[in-house]
Amino acid sequence: MNAQTGLTTRIARWAKGKSSEEGGAPLAPDNTAREATRNGSSREVDRRRDLYNDIGSFLFAHDLDLTVVNFGLALDYLTGNDHQIEKAVRAILSEKGQLTNGVVEQIVAERHAGEMTAEGLSTMLSTVEEDLTRFTKLANESQASATDYGEALEAKVKDMGGETSPEKVVSALIGLTRSMVEKSRQIEAEMRESQKKTRALQQNLEQARKAAEQDHLTGLPNRRAFEARLKEEVTLAQASGEALSVAFCDIDHFKKINDTHGHDTGDRVLKFVGSLLAKISGEKCHVARHGGEEFVMVFRGKTAAEACEIVDQTRADLASRNLVDRNSGERMNQVSFSGGVADAFAYPDPRDALKAADQALYLAKEHGRNRVYMAKGSVAVD
Repeated sequence: MNAQTGLTTRIARWAKGKSSEEGGAPLAPDNTAREATRNGSSREVDRRRDLYNDIGSFLFAHDLDLTVVNFGLALDYLTGNDHQIEKAVRAILSEKGQLTNGVVEQIVAERHAGEMTAEGLSTMLSTVEEDLTRFTKLANESQASATDYGEALEAKVKDMGGETSPEKVVSALIGLTRSMVEKSRQIEAEMRESQKKTRALQQNLEQARKAAEQDHLTGLPNRRAFEARLKEEVTLAQASGEALSVAFCDIDHFKKINDTHGHDTGDRVLKFVGSLLAKISGEKCHVARHGGEEFVMVFRGKTAAEACEIVDQTRADLASRNLVDRNSGERMNQVSFSGGVADAFAYPDPRDALKAADQALYLAKEHGRNRVYMAKGSVAVD
């Protein structure tokens, strides 16, 4: 999928989400369930509206056409979803102070130059097909050569009973054997070369898959990889009768961190928080960067309360750290995150559980930040 197709899909998904906005599940604490549902839904609408307004302002400020490419770059720059796009835009703005349609197209083209495209995937599949055809041909040639050798050998053995001298028969046999050996060596060499190409192709495919599923900044799986993992974990938990919980966490006042200390420091904060959350990961727990300053988790074999406790331990660990801005050497204000947790099987669909966890997250922010709330009436662990 190319950059434009992917963006078009995202725009369609958002448009659909906006047109079918729903309240979701009740949130904690118990006495604020209705308020939480209403506030969570309202917060999501406000967040999306603010994002649309910011993108529109960005496009108009730089007199950019309303195209998929320009919209996508503005989205990635303003949300921090794509670190390379963000850095490229900052460099242009620092140097020239203004973007143009041509500059945007160049930035996006350079960013996606090395990514796996539909054409690239088609080429790889064609190569695989060619290699399979070649292997089949080589195998058939090898079988045919062996058959020809056997038939020729049988004919020469019969000749030994006739008038042909034994010396000539032996000489002919030696010639046949040499020919067979040479043909076998040729086939083996061609098969080794084909195997090298196949291994190289496998490496390219693996690299493309990894690039498509890994967040470039934190090294964690990205949103796309998490969605696939969540489906797998749901299937595994249902088969084994295990609990399954999902969680969101979002760095508090992250925009202020960027504004105060710069985007490079903000990137380091993202990587540090990602590294703390990565310590939770295991065979039954998976952490991913959901986008921007938000992370998402799935816990198999853990109830919502148990998952909440685990996330809260990481929250407390982060909040107790004294982080320093490497650029200035100054101590930073407390860095923390807020979290929301939900029971994946308490909702008709895992995506509904994710929405509930997201609503719990924003309820935690509204109640003071630096805390973790559980959906469906559970109180924060703090």
